[in-house]
Amino acid sequence: MRLLLTNDDGVSAPGLKVLEAIARQLTGPEDEVWIVAPAFEQSGVAHCISYTHPMMIAELAPRRFAAEGSPADCVIAALHEIMADAPPDLVLSGVNRGNNSAENALYSGTLGGAMEASLQGLPAIALSQYLGPKTFGSENPFEAAAVHGAGVVQSILDNLPEAREDYRLFFNVNFPPVPADEVLGTRVVPQGFRRDTRFSAEPHNSPSGRRFLWIKGTNQRLGSEPGSDAAVNLDGYISVTPMRADLTAHDAMDVMKGIE
Repeated sequence: MRLLLTNDDGVSAPGLKVLEAIARQLTGPEDEVWIVAPAFEQSGVAHCISYTHPMMIAELAPRRFAAEGSPADCVIAALHEIMADAPPDLVLSGVNRGNNSAENALYSGTLGGAMEASLQGLPAIALSQYLGPKTFGSENPFEAAAVHGAGVVQSILDNLPEAREDYRLFFNVNFPPVPADEVLGTRVVPQGFRRDTRFSAEPHNSPSGRRFLWIKGTNQRLGSEPGSDAAVNLDGYISVTPMRADLTAHDAMDVMKGIE
């Protein structure tokens, strides 16, 4: 088996080291683990691709590359250049520092890498570590992901439904903000929505008088509706959410027939 790893926190991020350790637990001596990750942090770029400018690729070590682009760029670079002669069997993206539950999933470069892999016809799993009071000050904030990650990935692979020819599944996995021994289990749940919270902007003036805006995050301690991803994460469970890149609101199709 050949695994491709990427992330959005950058090729030097500690979460990528955790992902590599997870990958090593899934592979044997004859298997290969390749890394193609952004040279710099790309958080919040979602499924962005560098369509209007080229990107530089640097080989840092055998099977380890940095790309001046987004996670989706990294997947494209791996499949069509770096690993073109023998593409991967599985793409793993993460482990993100912070959750990609609920509406965060829409902004996530971690999920963007997994989504691109699915559009390229490959199974893909994005992994993220929720942070909270029990993990912020810990020696290893990624402990839950490190301990439980390989088992969750293997369970997903063991239960993959038959692949469709169009929009293939990819998976969004979020580990709860607790130590590994406090993880209560795994739940397959839908993407949730944190109500009464939005991303916003905060203005600042530079010493030269120019005006800048910082994008402000949302309250990550708010849960989503019961039985959805952020809610079960805050209850101590690992969430697994099957996703597709198809953005069609299928529940509205019949209602909108009146415009035809």
